[in-house]
Amino acid sequence: MATVVGNENLRDLWNELSASRGDHLFLTCEDRAGHRCSFTYGEFDRLVNRTANFLRLAGVKKGDNVAIQLYNSPEYVSATFALAKIGAVAVPINMQLVFGECAFQFDRCAIRTVICEPDCQGYYFADAMPPCPNNTCGKRRVYPMERVFVCHSGGEGLVAGAVDFDAGVDACADVLDERCDLDGQDTAMIIFTSGTTSCPKGVEITHANMLFAGHYGDWQCALGPEDRMLTTMPAFHSNFQLAALMPVLAAGASLVVLEKYSARNFWRQVREHGATAIQLVAMMARTLMMQPCDAAEREHCVRSVQYYLPITDEEKEAFERRFSVRLQNCYGATESICWALTDLPYGPRRWPSVGRPGLGYEAEILDETGRAVPPGTVGEIAVRGIPGISLMKGYYDDPEATARTVNGEGWYLSGDKGYRDEEGWFYFVDRKCNMIKRGGENVSATEVEDALLMHPAVAECAVIGVDDPVRDQAVKAFVVLVQGQAATVEEITRFAACRLADFKVPTLMEIVDELPHTSVGKVEKKLLCSLD
Repeated sequence: MATVVGNENLRDLWNELSASRGDHLFLTCEDRAGHRCSFTYGEFDRLVNRTANFLRLAGVKKGDNVAIQLYNSPEYVSATFALAKIGAVAVPINMQLVFGECAFQFDRCAIRTVICEPDCQGYYFADAMPPCPNNTCGKRRVYPMERVFVCHSGGEGLVAGAVDFDAGVDACADVLDERCDLDGQDTAMIIFTSGTTSCPKGVEITHANMLFAGHYGDWQCALGPEDRMLTTMPAFHSNFQLAALMPVLAAGASLVVLEKYSARNFWRQVREHGATAIQLVAMMARTLMMQPCDAAEREHCVRSVQYYLPITDEEKEAFERRFSVRLQNCYGATESICWALTDLPYGPRRWPSVGRPGLGYEAEILDETGRAVPPGTVGEIAVRGIPGISLMKGYYDDPEATARTVNGEGWYLSGDKGYRDEEGWFYFVDRKCNMIKRGGENVSATEVEDALLMHPAVAECAVIGVDDPVRDQAVKAFVVLVQGQAATVEEITRFAACRLADFKVPTLMEIVDELPHTSVGKVEKKLLCSLD
């Protein structure tokens, strides 16, 4: 099927960018200490070529899966595209994973080569990696690690058998030594899902997927060659790879990558880098609002703020008013490649709607039998696109899971709940895993959280369902108080009871010092569940 990406691949894209945008600024990276480095497109393409030559000479072949476990850095990006240029597959590994979680992903993808930080190298020389901690994943044989390339070491502190990645890359030629045959449907990357309710699954992303994501992101955010996209999203996440990096490349624009988000420094960094487009999640919006006001904070170049739900209406209005920006809401998943439901870059929006289907997508709300439901009826959000282009190619080495997630009619079944109105605007209700069954009623954990967050002493909260022998599940809340403020469980419960139906009010509540978060700022509810 002919599409906007044809049968092009990522190597083709870099050839074009090096020729047409060689002197234009491509990438600026700022580490957590504030040190910055920058590359033009031409300079970075030469770095990619040196990296590709090094990996090929070291024995990495077309089709090999190679793990990348690095902090946000130029080397992360260059390794990703170097692997694509030689037909290998990048497997980003979350820097926060524990030993057993890494072992599961290495084993699942038969990883024999890893590019890692110095503090990770001990993972790869253990005599026996432990099995995945979740027994439902099954026991699989752990493959031996043949090549361990350590980045950012300065050649010091290497474990015996590890190789200084940076020195090896620097010794190679700037021009690609060999060119293998590439196809747009070749897998370029495998990104693992979070595994909140089951074992993580590896989402296969093709060259065509990544190119499509680039063109789609340019349309979605109205990005052009002179734009500067700033992101703090971790490079192992699809928010970085598909919603920031690829749109910048497709437009020939500039990317600013911050190694770590800092609420104290973020808005200053946005202004200093001249960012015209940024990405936000709820945690960032809330922590930015806690910072002291700066008389110059409205003096910025930001035109597009890509936002990922949820915050309350009051929080949204206060944030937009304070920082003089407009949030662009959207909805999607790694499996859908792009934010398939989105506000338009310009024109009307209908907050808290997550928008309408974007270019190249269809969307529907389905009931439990797979039939479309009328407007205003809550059901499962389903998205239809083209596998390998606007939808994932599939789950790696898991055809059964792929068939359960993308049905015979081509619908990606998200498992999330939502509805649409008469004009075709879609509204997100809750993650499937956040629906609590209480006495025959469905309780949205997000709805309860929104009500609790209206209390002036509540800084953050998370709501889960816990076993109840009479009513299936009870509603339990974990609450973090605003620093310097006091409130009791009874007071917050009474407050919620004024805003929620009786069956939605938490019957269990704990006031805690902090909540566990994933690397992208989401509350990690599976850890809260393990406490009960």
